Amino acid sequence: MLDTATLLAKDTDTGEVHRLSAHQLRPVTDIELGEGGVAEGKDLSEIEDEDWQVAQQRFAAIRPLLDDPFRTRAKAEQLAEEAGVHVATLYQWVKDYHEAGHISALIPAPRGRKPGTKKLDKKVEAIIEGAINDLYLSRQRYKPSDVIITVKAHCKQAGLLPPHSNTIRNRIKQISTRETMRRRGLRDKARDTFAPIRGEFPNADFPLAVVQIDHTPADVILVDEEHRLALGRPWITLAIDVFSRMVVGIAVSMEKPSAISVGLCVSNAMLPKHEYLANLGVGQEWPVWGKMRVLHADNAKEFRGKMLRRACEQYGIDLQLRPVKLPHYGGHIERYMGTAANEIHTLPGTTFSNVEQRKGYDSEKESALTLREFEQHLVEFIVGVYHRRKHSELNMPPMRKWQLGILGDSTQPGLGMPPIPTDPTRLKLDFLPLYSRTVQRYGVQLDEINYYHEVLNPWIGSKDPENQTKARSFTIRRDPRDISKVYFYDPESEIYYMVPYRNPTRPAISVWELREATRRIREEGLRHVDEDVIFETILKMRHRVEQAVTKTKQARRQMARINTTKKLAKKTESVETQAPAKSVFPAPPQTEVQSEIDIFALPIEPFDDDA
Repeated sequence: MLDTATLLAKDTDTGEVHRLSAHQLRPVTDIELGEGGVAEGKDLSEIEDEDWQVAQQRFAAIRPLLDDPFRTRAKAEQLAEEAGVHVATLYQWVKDYHEAGHISALIPAPRGRKPGTKKLDKKVEAIIEGAINDLYLSRQRYKPSDVIITVKAHCKQAGLLPPHSNTIRNRIKQISTRETMRRRGLRDKARDTFAPIRGEFPNADFPLAVVQIDHTPADVILVDEEHRLALGRPWITLAIDVFSRMVVGIAVSMEKPSAISVGLCVSNAMLPKHEYLANLGVGQEWPVWGKMRVLHADNAKEFRGKMLRRACEQYGIDLQLRPVKLPHYGGHIERYMGTAANEIHTLPGTTFSNVEQRKGYDSEKESALTLREFEQHLVEFIVGVYHRRKHSELNMPPMRKWQLGILGDSTQPGLGMPPIPTDPTRLKLDFLPLYSRTVQRYGVQLDEINYYHEVLNPWIGSKDPENQTKARSFTIRRDPRDISKVYFYDPESEIYYMVPYRNPTRPAISVWELREATRRIREEGLRHVDEDVIFETILKMRHRVEQAVTKTKQARRQMARINTTKKLAKKTESVETQAPAKSVFPAPPQTEVQSEIDIFALPIEPFDDDA
C-alpha cells in the first residue's frame, strides 16, 4: 500500500508491477452472474426468523476470532467448546463468513440432498477430479473449458457416459478460493493479517469501529433549477467515523429523513466514492469505504425499522440506538453538524441559526444555490477542507488520523485496507422497502400499478410450497423515487430482476405522486381506483403544478420531486441504450441495463411507512 487510496500490485503472469487505485480492486470470490441477473443470494425477507437467530448465534460464536488478528488454535477450541460444537465446525463457520462477507452465509443448510452432493459414477468422478487437479489446479492455470474437453475425452476412451459440461463447471466452483489460489501458485493473503484490533464502544480505537449517523436541516434556502425560485431548506444525513472524525457517508434531500435516506447514507459510506465525486464534479479524493462494526444512531423512527436492522445484521453491522435523554452519546456527529452549519452560514440564502442573527437579511431573496450545487459545495468542504484541517481533539487532520489507522506507524499496526463490498447493487437493494406479492398472468401488481417481464412467466399461478391451497408470494423491492420499475426476487436462482411497467408508455412517477393521486381520486368519490385513473389524475396534477410553479413555493417543491423522478428514469433509459458488456437487470425487450445503474443516484422521497 502506498497510501489509503493506491497500492502497488504485481502481475503474477508477467511479473510486471503496476500502480492501482483501490476502487479498481474486487475480491477473488466475486461471482460472475449470468445474463439478466444481479444480486445473487437469499433475500433477507426470505430467511426464517429461526434460521436468522441460528445465524446470529453462530456469528456471535466466531466474532472473537474475526476481531483477533493473532488468534490461536487454543482460543478457537475454547470458543468451540463454549458454542458446543467441534473446532472444525467453528473454522467452517469462519470460512463461510469470510467467503460470503455477510451473516446470511451462516444460516442452517436446508434439509435433503445438499447442493454439491455427487451422484455420478465413481469412475467418472475420479476422471473429473484428476483433470481438475492436473489442469485447472496447476501452475499453468488451464481454463475450465480445457478441463471439460479432457474429461469428455477420457470418459469416451473408458467407455463411460461423459458428464454434462455444467457438472464439471460446478465441481470447479465447489473448490474454495483459498485452495484454488494455493494450488495455482498464488500466495494466500489471509484477511486475518489485516483484521482490526478489537475495540469496544465508546472506545473506538480503529477506523470504522464506530460510525455515528444523524440528520439535520441545513440553514440555507435553495432554489429550483429551472426558475431559480426559492424551494426551502434541504435535509442532510451524515455518517462520521468516531476514531478519525472522517465523514464516511452523506445523503442530501429536500425531504424529511426516512429509512430510505438512512439506507442511502449507509450504502454511500460502505462503497468507494470515486463515481459519486465524479458525478458531482468534485475533483478531490475521498478514500473511505468498508463495513462499519457499530452504527450508532438516535431513537428516531427511521432508525428503528425491522428491515434496516436486519440489513445491518446481514453485513455484520451492530446497529446501536442512542439511550434516550443522553445526547452526549452522539456528541461526535452533533459537533460535526455544528462545524458544517458554520460553513453553510457563509452561503447565499442562509437562514443562520436563529431569527436574531437573521435580522435584516432576506434569506429567500438572497437564495441562489440549487440542490446539486449545495451538495457539491458541501462535499467539497468535507473532502477538501474539513478532512485536511487540524482537528482540535485529534491534534491532527482527520485524513491523517484515518491514514494512521489504515497504514499504521512505527508504534502500532494499521487496520489494512477495508474490503470493498463484493456486490454494490445488492447492498443498495437490501436497504430498499420490500413487499410481498403473487405472480398473475398479467404480472405483478403493486398499489394498483401492473408490472411485467418474461422472467415472471415460470412463476405465474404458482402455489406456496408449504401450503398448496395458497398462492405463492414473492419478494418485491421498489425505489420510492421512481416506481416505473420494481425488483423481483427469483427464489430459485436467488437473483433480483428488474421488472418495468406492463404498459411501457406510462410516465415514471414517485410514490409521493401515486399517493397524492389516490387521495384525490377518493376525495372525488370514486370507489374503484385503477391504473388508468391513477395516471390520468397524475398528468392533471403535473399540469396544475407546471402552471403554478412560478407562483408558490409548495408548487416548486412538488415540481422538484417530479423532476427528480424524471431524471432517475431518464438516467436508466440512457444506460439501456448503451451496448453493455454484461447485463445486470433484464429490461424491456431488445434492451439491457448495465451494472453501473445507481438506484441511489438522486435525492430521496419521504415515505417513512415504506420502511
